[in-house]
Amino acid sequence: MKNFIFGLALLLPITANAGDAEAGKSKAATCAACHGADGISIADIYPNLAGQKEGYLVSATKAYRDGTRTGGMTAVMAPMATGLSDEDIADLAAYYSGL
Repeated sequence: MKNFIFGLALLLPITANAGDAEAGKSKAATCAACHGADGISIADIYPNLAGQKEGYLVSATKAYRDGTRTGGMTAVMAPMATGLSDEDIADLAAYYSGL
């Protein structure tokens, strides 16, 4: 029983920071220009966001925003992510991971 309670306690921070997928859907208009309206990219150079892991989307977008991710598509993504709050990022990640 202690192991079960400990395991649940480890999950609390993850679920407490979960985004709002409906809010993310309304915030995704700019993303759709490259990543597609349904999260399936319009060109091979852009990744599909639909079905990606929520945690990955959050960490990757924050890294672009905060300047800790370099190379690849940073020149395109950093300006897109700069104005996003943590809440915006969580909402977008919840939306795309749920597609």
